[in-house]
Amino acid sequence: MTDTVTTPTPEPGGGTSQALEALGEVAPPPGPRRSYAKLAADESREDYSLRYAPHSFRRWSPATVAGTALGGIAYLADFAIGASIVFTYGFGSGLASILTAAAIIFLTGIPIARACAKYGLDMDLITRGAGFGYFGSTLTSLIYASFTFIFFALEGSIMAQAMHQAVGLPVEIGYLVTTLIVIPIVFRGMGALAKVQAWTQPIWIIGMVLPFAVLAFEAPDAWGAFGSFGGTEGAGAGFSWIGFGLGTGVALSLIAQIGEQADYLRFMPAKTETNKRRWDLAVLAAGPGWVVIGAAKQLGGAFLAFVALEAVGKTHALEPIAPQIEALKPWLGSFALPAAALFVIVSQIKINVTNAYSGSLSWSNFFSRVTHRHPGRVWYIFLNLAIALTLMEMNMFAALNKLLGFYSNVGIAWIVAVAADLVINKRVGWSPPYIEFKRAYLYAVNPAGFGAMVIASVVSILAFFGLFGRYAEAFSTFIAAGLSLVLCPLIAWATKGRYYLARPNPVAAAVAAATVDERATHTCAECETAYELPDIADCPVRSGPVCSLCCSLDAECGDVCRKDPEGAGSPVLMPVPTVPRAASEAAPGA
Repeated sequence: MTDTVTTPTPEPGGGTSQALEALGEVAPPPGPRRSYAKLAADESREDYSLRYAPHSFRRWSPATVAGTALGGIAYLADFAIGASIVFTYGFGSGLASILTAAAIIFLTGIPIARACAKYGLDMDLITRGAGFGYFGSTLTSLIYASFTFIFFALEGSIMAQAMHQAVGLPVEIGYLVTTLIVIPIVFRGMGALAKVQAWTQPIWIIGMVLPFAVLAFEAPDAWGAFGSFGGTEGAGAGFSWIGFGLGTGVALSLIAQIGEQADYLRFMPAKTETNKRRWDLAVLAAGPGWVVIGAAKQLGGAFLAFVALEAVGKTHALEPIAPQIEALKPWLGSFALPAAALFVIVSQIKINVTNAYSGSLSWSNFFSRVTHRHPGRVWYIFLNLAIALTLMEMNMFAALNKLLGFYSNVGIAWIVAVAADLVINKRVGWSPPYIEFKRAYLYAVNPAGFGAMVIASVVSILAFFGLFGRYAEAFSTFIAAGLSLVLCPLIAWATKGRYYLARPNPVAAAVAAATVDERATHTCAECETAYELPDIADCPVRSGPVCSLCCSLDAECGDVCRKDPEGAGSPVLMPVPTVPRAASEAAPGA
C-alpha cells in the first residue's frame, strides 16, 4: 500500500539481456526505480498533496477556486465561539476581542494567501521556504493537523447536537455518523469538494440569513438589549482589559484557518494581464477575506444565543442548533426544528470536508518526511478522523474556551513568523525572493522562522498558565505574536540569511526572471514521470532531475547534495527551455 523502490542489479556478462539478444528478442526496458501505490499515483484524488500544483492541474477559474474556499467557512463553530466569548466576558470586551482578532488574522493572511496562489503551494510547503527549513516545518505540520482535527471535532459535535434535537439520535452515535459521512467526498479530492460547496451554497445562504430576518421583524429591540448584555459570568457590559485579552486569545485560535484556505488557493490559475483584477480579488476574498464573514458570524452567533438564553438556558444557548430553532419559531412554527437541523447539518458537512481534506494533506507532509514513505493522502483521512472522533467522545465541547485559548498561542506564533518572513525578510534580502520547498536545497532547520516560533510559543504558553501574572496570562497571544514578529527578522538578520538555502537552485533564478518556461517538464529519474520545472531538483546521486516527492522519500541518498555541494553533490546540469518571447526580446542585444 505504499511506494516501493526497486534497485536494479547488474548481471555479470550481460546475463538475460545477452541471451535474449542471441535469440533475436529485445529485452524490455527496465522499470522506474520508484513506483507509487495506486492511490498515491492518482492525482485526481491525490491532488498533488506533497508537491507543487502544476499549471496543467490548475484548470479552475479564480471565481471557482474562491467560491470553493469560501464554501469551507460555512462552519458554525464561529457561532459557538462568539457566544462563548460574549457570555464569558460581556458585550463590550467581546466585541473588541472579535474585531481585534479579525484584524490580526486578516493582515497576516494577505501575504500567505498571495504566496500560496502565486507559487501553487500549500501551507506546509510555504512554511518550509519561509524561514522554517525542511524538518523545521514538520512541527508546524503537527500544529496544523491538530487545528484540523480539533475543529473537525468541534464542528462534528455541533452536527451531532442537531441530529439529537431533530431525530433523537444519541450524540455518541451522532459523533460517528458525522465522521463517516464526509469520507466519500474527501476521498475524491478537489473536484468533489468544489461540487459539494457549489451545490450546498444556496441552502447555506438561506439558512444563514433567515434567523436574522425573522428577529429583525419579530424582535427589533433585541440588538439594543444585546449591546448592554453583561454576560453570564458577571463580567459586565463595559470594557475590561482582562476580558479583552482573554477573548482575543480565544478568537485568535482561528488564525490557522488560512492554512485551509491555502489548500484551495494553490489551485488558483496563473495571474495574467487578462485576469489580474479577478485574480487579486479572488485571492483577497478567499484568503484573508474569510475572517470578515467569520467575525460577522461570531457576533451573529452571540446575538442569537443571547436572544435564546432565557428560553433554552446557558448550556443550550451555546449550542448553535437551539438558538437557530428559537429564532425561526415565530415564522416557521413546528417546521423550525427540521429547518434548523438541515441548515446545521449542511453547514457542518461543508466545513468538515475541508477539515478532513486539509488534515490528510498535513499528515501526509509529516509522515513523508519522518518515514520516507507515502501510501497516499487518502489513508491519512482515517487517521485524522479517528483522532477527531476520540475528541468528540471525550466531550471537548465542554472545555472550548480553555482548549482554543491554549492552541492560539502556538498557532499565532507560527502564522506570524511565516508572514514576517514573506513581508519583511524577503523584501530586504535576508530570505530568497522565491519560495524554495524542495529537500534538495533546504537546511533541515532554519532558525529564523522555526526559532522565532519556538521561543514565542514557549514564552506565551508560560504566560497563558499564569507564570508572569494575570495581565500576561490574558495577553499571552499578543506576546506570541509580538515575539514572532520581532524575532523572525532579527534572527534572519543575525544569521545573514545563511540557513535558507543549503545550495543554490540552478533553475529558480531563471524561472523567477521569466527567462525559462516554468511549465516545461523534466522526467524524474526515479519515478519516470514528467513534472513541471518548479517541482524538479537536480540530483547528483541519480545523475539527473528528480521530482520533489521522490527527493523527499529517498532514504538512501545521504543528502549528499546538501552536505557536499562542492564535491560529490555538485549540481547536475539540466537543459531548460527558454520562453520564446523572452528569447526573441533578448536576441537583438545579444
